[in-house]
Amino acid sequence: MNNSRNEYDFTSESVSEGHPDKVCDRISDSILDEIIRLDPNARVACETFATTNQVVIGGEIGFNSHNNIADLSKMIPEIVSSTVKEIGYEQKGFHWKNLNIINLLHEQSSDIALGVDKDGAGDQGIMFGFAVDETRELMPAPLQYSQAILKRLSIARRNELKGILGPDAKSQLTIGYKENKPRFIKSIVVSTQHFSEELSSEEVKNIIYPYVIEVVPSDWLTPETVWHVNPTGKFVIGGPDGDAGLTGRKIIVDTYGGAAPHGGGAFSGKDPTKVDRSAAYAARYLAKNIVASGLARKCVLQLSYAIGVPEPLSIYVNTFGSNSVPEHGIERSIQKSMDLSPKGIINHLDLLKPIYSKTSAYGHFGQEVTEEGHFSWEKTDLVDDLLRNIN
Repeated sequence: MNNSRNEYDFTSESVSEGHPDKVCDRISDSILDEIIRLDPNARVACETFATTNQVVIGGEIGFNSHNNIADLSKMIPEIVSSTVKEIGYEQKGFHWKNLNIINLLHEQSSDIALGVDKDGAGDQGIMFGFAVDETRELMPAPLQYSQAILKRLSIARRNELKGILGPDAKSQLTIGYKENKPRFIKSIVVSTQHFSEELSSEEVKNIIYPYVIEVVPSDWLTPETVWHVNPTGKFVIGGPDGDAGLTGRKIIVDTYGGAAPHGGGAFSGKDPTKVDRSAAYAARYLAKNIVASGLARKCVLQLSYAIGVPEPLSIYVNTFGSNSVPEHGIERSIQKSMDLSPKGIINHLDLLKPIYSKTSAYGHFGQEVTEEGHFSWEKTDLVDDLLRNIN
């Protein structure tokens, strides 16, 4: 969102935990969590594909203890079926009881293991973090409120709207900016699965309307706000029965909704030695603390790595002119304030825990830190160090 104009519209989308790709992300991260419970130091790259009553698991696993692939293989069917059940799929074409589960997980390549076992990065790549003072969470407003709409509808469909709305849903917000600040919602798009063939788009709008206005800023809604609810009409067949799913296909939804660059690497199913995941978390952590400290109102941060090399090759900060100190000073402060090797990131953010299934829907960023350690990269406990190390 590096926009020199003072007035513009910006759009972000979100998808629910029942979206086909998110079902796959959830399965991959649930398997990752179980492996971490067995062996916190295991290497994991788990991919999932899902279609009509079919789930295929593949990828590489490297255990560092007595546990092995055979032990894990026995657990896979229960992990998959219980995950799908928890999401809420009990429809003819995708039912947790009727899934044909194919497990193709195998041992990790010894060539990859060589570099990682020396505390190096698990692959080369670039990772970005972003923060902006548009919301309490220091996230871009279009994405944060798109996510909030679907999180609220997810709660409702499990309670008072049970039997009315299904697990699969998408949302999209276009927000109008003036003086580079979000001021009003230009349009709202919500497509949500429903069980009754008879429900019209207008009836679905009437059902979801109270939940949407509950979570978006009321003063941003105007008589000119355009609503599109189930604009194609009927949405009864959802999930992998309606459209095949695959791990890692919602990387923009997972991050900043297009408001910041993305390095291209997906997160779900990867253990934290994979810098695609852990360094992206560290970059968000740093960017958020930079904004929280008042060093900038908006910040994008890039890290780069080489496979087998512990330290980042580069650290780049862009504050879009919102900085209170020189950007090169912020970059130097980062180097003094945090060890950005994979091992350093893992230790600082306490990532060797089964905390990942909760990240698989509604964004990896902008969520609440829990006592169990979920979303530790959302803490703002580095502010004092960053300020102290500025020179």
